[in-house]
Amino acid sequence: MPYLMSLDEGTTSCRTIIFDEHGQSIGMAQHEFKQHFPVPGWVEHDANEIRDTQFQTMREALDQSGLAAKDLSAIGITNQRETVVIWNRETGEPIHHAIVWQDRRTAEAIASHATPVNKKRVREATGLRLDPYFSASKIGWLLDNVDGARAAAEAGLLAFGTIDSWLLWHLTGGQVHATDISNACRTLLFNLHTGDWDEELLRLFEIPKSILPVVRPCSCYFGESQTELLGAPIPIGGMIGDQQAALFGQACIEAGMAKTTYGTGCFLLMNTGNEVVASQHGLLSTVAWQIEGQQPVYALEGSIFMGGAAVQWLRDGLGIIETAAEVNELALSVSDNGGVFMVPAFAGFGAPVWDPFARATIQGLTRGSTAAHIARATLEGIAFQVVDLLRAMEKDSGVRLTEVRVDGGAAASDVLMKIQADLLDRCVRRPEVLETTALGAAFMAGLSTGIYSSPDDLTNHWILEREFSPTISETERKKQMKLWHKAVERSKHWTEETNE
Repeated sequence: MPYLMSLDEGTTSCRTIIFDEHGQSIGMAQHEFKQHFPVPGWVEHDANEIRDTQFQTMREALDQSGLAAKDLSAIGITNQRETVVIWNRETGEPIHHAIVWQDRRTAEAIASHATPVNKKRVREATGLRLDPYFSASKIGWLLDNVDGARAAAEAGLLAFGTIDSWLLWHLTGGQVHATDISNACRTLLFNLHTGDWDEELLRLFEIPKSILPVVRPCSCYFGESQTELLGAPIPIGGMIGDQQAALFGQACIEAGMAKTTYGTGCFLLMNTGNEVVASQHGLLSTVAWQIEGQQPVYALEGSIFMGGAAVQWLRDGLGIIETAAEVNELALSVSDNGGVFMVPAFAGFGAPVWDPFARATIQGLTRGSTAAHIARATLEGIAFQVVDLLRAMEKDSGVRLTEVRVDGGAAASDVLMKIQADLLDRCVRRPEVLETTALGAAFMAGLSTGIYSSPDDLTNHWILEREFSPTISETERKKQMKLWHKAVERSKHWTEETNE
């Protein structure tokens, strides 16, 4: 039986899962890595720690599976997107900590670029919008704030990559500097229509083209891992951004199918087929995936910056729970939110609001409010954001979704999924395999090595575990949504107004 190794490098942890050809996990290892917050609004990772942690999980997963490296057909890589690493081509050492997709340090730099002409140009070329979420302004910050970086970049001494490129470089011993199209399209530098880096946008953000990786399809041969890593070289056959990987792993291969991933953030994606659908309601147009020799498949995406990370804040910041799972029991200890609304805009708002100056708020507190009400309001705050995305997506696409497939760590919460179905007024369908991000990367690698002949082969591997149906009244749903939008309005522009 062929086996596939999937490297799933997330925002808070590195994981490796080994799948058989039927998509069943036979070995898994996962370790968290440190989050760095130098000043409020800044988020960084140690790229070397990510590399070392990922390699550790590869060895542990292989040991757990009982397989040898020679038994593996291919490696697939999926990763947190938009996070920026710049490293020295000769030493392989990063010039600075990685700047994470959640980081807000370039909000003012982005605002300085936000002329009507630039916003229109960026939107038309990339399907994205001018926001510090994406990679371009982070690259610029590193080049301008690390001593000698810009001169070194212009001399061809530095390499930029998102985390997929960083891992690929080290897996291949510095032999391959490449990315895939799903990650390239999240940089603000890639033109969806030409399928290449955009010269005009490179000039806008003052980024030398020499630091950029080669762009390849998501499913193709990228190179081989070094023999000394696991004991034998293994073909690297797939690379895909985490949210696109989840869409693929959920077998949403037909236009009009959608999924929501509940990870550090929340991400709702709808397959739009071979058509780039331009959003009029605050969403993003993005590449979903590309298989070698085929046309790209596109998607509409709504990105929420704080999903499961809001629960982590209850644990690590507020200290009202000891483990993330405890939020469910605490939330269930009250019958409703008691009028409390938690807007988890810790890193500003993503889609469809797009306000980097917003900040998280807890509103509606009374003397009767308890930790349980805050816990419930936090879960509801995650779900409310997804509702806003779905409504925008249906307006853009003209398609009324009948179901949403869900995955990610927080999707294991029955409490959150029931809240989500009630607020969405749609069926929420959870598969047996929640690690669909890793599965999507494995499928990409399997396609490149001939284990699967086409994406259609993958639909039989999606198996429903549980369906959640809405039960609250339309009157109650509208009441709650109205209060939620009132709370959102009061969270907007927080740091912008303070600076003034």
